[in-house]
Amino acid sequence: MPNYLSPGVYVEEVEAGSRPIEGVGTAVAAFVGMTERGPLNTPTLVTNWSQYAQTFGDFVEGTYLAQSVYGYFQNGGGACYIVRVGGESANGNGSGETPALGAGQPASGALGAFKVRAIEGGPAGNDISVEVTDAPEGSPEDSFNLSVKRGGEVIESFEGLTTKRGRQNAATVVNAQSKTIRLEDLGLADATVSRGAVELAGGGAPTPVALSPDDYVGDSSDRTGFGGLEAVDEITMVCVPDLMSAYQRGNIDLEGVQAVQLAMIAHCELMGDRVAILDPPPGLNAQQIKEWRVDKAGYDSKYAALYWPWVKIFDPGSGTNQFVPPSGHIAGIWGRNDDTRGVHKAPANEVVRGALSLELNLTKAEHDLLNPVGINCIRAFPGKGIRVWGARTLSSDPSWRYLNVRRLFNYLEESILGGTDWVVFEPNDYALWAKIRRTISAFLVNEWRKGALFGQTPGEAFYVKCDGETNPAEGIDAGQVVCEIGLAPVKPAEFVIFRLSQYSGGTSLVAE
Repeated sequence: MPNYLSPGVYVEEVEAGSRPIEGVGTAVAAFVGMTERGPLNTPTLVTNWSQYAQTFGDFVEGTYLAQSVYGYFQNGGGACYIVRVGGESANGNGSGETPALGAGQPASGALGAFKVRAIEGGPAGNDISVEVTDAPEGSPEDSFNLSVKRGGEVIESFEGLTTKRGRQNAATVVNAQSKTIRLEDLGLADATVSRGAVELAGGGAPTPVALSPDDYVGDSSDRTGFGGLEAVDEITMVCVPDLMSAYQRGNIDLEGVQAVQLAMIAHCELMGDRVAILDPPPGLNAQQIKEWRVDKAGYDSKYAALYWPWVKIFDPGSGTNQFVPPSGHIAGIWGRNDDTRGVHKAPANEVVRGALSLELNLTKAEHDLLNPVGINCIRAFPGKGIRVWGARTLSSDPSWRYLNVRRLFNYLEESILGGTDWVVFEPNDYALWAKIRRTISAFLVNEWRKGALFGQTPGEAFYVKCDGETNPAEGIDAGQVVCEIGLAPVKPAEFVIFRLSQYSGGTSLVAE
């Protein structure tokens, strides 16, 4: 309370009784895999395909990450994070300063005592040239200047370089500062550098490399693989489509596939705010995918979903049609569903944009085998296109059977956590409990009005309890404030049943 020491009129600003809770984002995907170029093991935000291509390059033959990200944006996905794996740096810290494994042979050239090569692997380095000129008058006799050009335009320049050892050694200076080239001292007896321009050439096409499950799983302390995603709170979906390209090349067997997917599930369960979208192995029929799901993989998690079969798309990189894992397209559909309807609506009965056909057109009888074990099928319907026809998690718990329930709780939990941090260190009394009840109730009423909660009235849809019963004296002494929230989420109408029967109709005779 302010002190009033002299007569007058005073105006005070006071806080409202409740503070609003803003809903968090629900559809931000993370893709882990190989790219043509870009930073290694660093979650990088991209919001459209052009930004992805500028940062990570184009499509790479024999991999699926670029096609999956393309399908993600094509199907309505918004922001996503890319984690590039499959490379190493000169100092082993994963900074991506040297060409990543699989990025293609880097372009190179000769500068007398030095060999120069592009950092960026593949044909992109063929557009780089390096020019050596004499240093200005008054400089040491053997010093020179070096300029790096791309497309004829100078993008980097270094002055006062020398072939001698020391701080101005050309290799030392360039390798520490340049983001375009690296110099390698050839150790020649005649340590001179020829003046003039050298065009770098010989950049080869990108090729996929042999990856192990550890490359995908990574380490949380080093921020590699999935570990790098732990620091990004916004992520709600995790996809690893390139895992299947490694399996197809024989670099990873089925046990390795299961190891990576189990690590995906463990990551999502640890974070508690995201769901893993799993891809099945290619070439399986309905019986085989059921056996793989039930007998071999045996996943059981409310933080994971499996979609089958693969979809055929047009590959802009090769100009041909090819089958790709469905996870990227599915993640985009989740984002589109959240934008148009809301996270409470099951992301099913939605068209898969860009899908030309399916690896296998399954029958209803086959679908009857797969749906109960949590395999979300993608089906082709005459005149209705190719649609997602399932919305289940891989959990054996009936309470968490449906994806929209799991994702709705993720959304509500994150929103409430983010919108109530003002409670920390407040006086733990009746006034605080009332504020908490009002704040959370106001937020849940809005969600009920959107159709996210089941009930004809807010009282039927949820309850918020924060009082002396949930906060006994011993809890207050321990510095705790406990609020119980009960929710009635809506469930999807998965089985629509119309009961038809015959009845004897007739006209009734009215006596006059």
